[in-house]
Amino acid sequence: MSTPSTTDHEAAASSIDSDELQLQKLGYKQTLHRTWNYIENFCASFCALNFIGGVRSVFFLGLLAGGPKAMWSSYLITLAGMWITAAVLAEICSALPLSGSIYIWAAESAGPKYARFFAFVVAWWACTAWMTFAAGNCQTTANYIISLMVVYEYDFPGGISMDNVKFRAVVWILSEAFLILAIALNHLPPKWYSKVFKFALGLMMLDFFLVIIWLPIGASKTYGLRSTHDAFMTTYNGTGAPPAWNWILSFLFTAGTLTGFDAAGHIAEETKNASVIAARGLFTSAIATGVCGFLTMIVFLYCTPSFDVLFEFFAPQPFVQLYALALGKGGATFMTCLATLGLIINTSIAIVAASRLIYAVARDGVLPLSGWIGQVTPDGQPRNAVRVMYIFGAILLCTILPSNVAFTSLISAGGVPTIAAYGLIALLRLVLTPDAFKTSHYRLGKLGRPFYAIAVLFQGLVFAVDISPFFFPVTAAYFNYAPVIFGAATIFAILSWWFTPESRWLRTEHLKTTFDGADGLDEHERIKKPAAAEPSSVPPPVNPFQGAPASGN
Repeated sequence: MSTPSTTDHEAAASSIDSDELQLQKLGYKQTLHRTWNYIENFCASFCALNFIGGVRSVFFLGLLAGGPKAMWSSYLITLAGMWITAAVLAEICSALPLSGSIYIWAAESAGPKYARFFAFVVAWWACTAWMTFAAGNCQTTANYIISLMVVYEYDFPGGISMDNVKFRAVVWILSEAFLILAIALNHLPPKWYSKVFKFALGLMMLDFFLVIIWLPIGASKTYGLRSTHDAFMTTYNGTGAPPAWNWILSFLFTAGTLTGFDAAGHIAEETKNASVIAARGLFTSAIATGVCGFLTMIVFLYCTPSFDVLFEFFAPQPFVQLYALALGKGGATFMTCLATLGLIINTSIAIVAASRLIYAVARDGVLPLSGWIGQVTPDGQPRNAVRVMYIFGAILLCTILPSNVAFTSLISAGGVPTIAAYGLIALLRLVLTPDAFKTSHYRLGKLGRPFYAIAVLFQGLVFAVDISPFFFPVTAAYFNYAPVIFGAATIFAILSWWFTPESRWLRTEHLKTTFDGADGLDEHERIKKPAAAEPSSVPPPVNPFQGAPASGN
C-alpha cells in the first residue's frame, strides 16, 4: 500500500530537484514556491485570457469592423496565426522556464551580443501591458454591474454616461473595490490559490455552457434567432474606413481575445517539471481559448437581434441589455453577476502572472526599490510585487475621475506591447538564433523557420491594426493613443538601456550564462566550448498533447 505513495513522493522530489538544477544552469536560484502542476499553469493563461469575457468586451467592435462575415473569417486566420505564435513561444518557454518569461525570451532570442538591449525594450513593453491590464479589467467589471441600472430603468442623477462626473465617481468606486478584491485573493497561500484557479475554470465553463444553451433558447422564444445568412454572410462598415481596411480592422476583435497566453510562462518557476509543463500550459491554453472563443462568437452571431436594435443599446456593457431581451430581467441579472464574479477572479489570476513579471524585473535589479519588490514570503510568494500591482492599478483608476478619456488613453496600449513582443521574439529567432535553445522539449525542428516567419508577418498585421485609428475620419474624440503610449514606453526602454550600467541590471555575463544554459551547456562545458553538447543534455522533442520524459502532473 505504501509503494505508490513512496513512488509519487520520489517522482515529485526528482522533478523539483531537476527544476532547481535547471534554474542554476540558467543563472538563478529557487526562491518561489514550486507546488503547482499543469492545471494551475494552464489556468494562469486560460483564465487570465477569459475567452468569454474577452469576446463580450470587443464583440461590438467586430460588428462595426466588417460585420459577421469579417468576424468569423478573420477569426479563423487569427487562430492559425496565434497558434503558430504560441508554438514559437512554447519552444522558448521549455528552454527558459523563468518568471521573467517574455523579456528573458526576447533577450536570449537576440543572442548574447544584443540580449541586454532587447531585454530592456521588452521588459518595458511587458510591464506596460500587464500592469495596465488589471486596472482596465476592473473598470470592465464595474461596467457589468452599472449596466443593470439600464435594465431596471434606474434614473441616475445626470444620466448614465461617462460624461457625468457623478456617474464616473460610481464607476471609480466600484472599480477600486473590485481591484481590492482581486488583490486580496493574491494573499492566499499557494495551496489555497490552487483552488482559485480551478474555481475560475469551472466558473468560466459554466458561463460558456449557459451562453451556448440558455441564450439561444431564450433568444428563439423572444426576438428570434438570426438566419444563417444573416449570422455569417452579412457585412457592415461602422468605422468609416475604406472597405478593405474596415475588414482588416476586424482583427482588433479576433486577436484581442487571444492575446496574453504567455502568462503560463510567468509562473514557470512555481510549476513542477516546468520545462515540460509550462510550455504545454502555454500552448494548450492558446488552443483552448481559440476554440472556445470561436464557438462563443458563433453563438452570439446567431443570438444578436438586428443591427437596428443592437446599436440602440446604450449600457456601458451592451450584453447586459442583450441578456435582458433574451432572458428577461432575472436572467440578465444572474448572467451579469456570473460574469462579474468571473472577471474579479480572472483579474486576480492576471495579477498573479503580472506580479511574477514585476518580481523578475526587480530580481534582475532595474526597478526602484528592487530589493524590497523582489522579496519573497516564507511560503515562496512575491507579495511585495503584488502590492506594487495594487498601488499602480489604484492610481491608474483615479484618472477616471477627471476624465474617462484620460483613463481609456492610458490603458489603450494594453495589447500593443504584447503583440509587438510576440512578433519581435519570432523575428529574433528567425534572424539571429534559429538553431538555439537545444534543451527545449518542444523543438520545432524543420518547422522552426517557417513558423517564425509566419508569426512575424501575422503579429505585424495585428500590430498595424492595434495602432490604427478605428473610426474615420480621425478626430480628437476618436484618436487612438495606443501608438503614443507604446512609443513612450519604447523611448523609456532605450533611455534605460543607455543610462543603466551593466552592474545594475542584466550583466552580459549573466545573459551569456542563461543563453548557454538554454543550449544545455553547464559551467565546465562553457569553459571548454565543445563542438556539441552532451547527448543527455538535449532532450528529444515532445508533442505538447502527449506525455513527457518527466512527470509534472
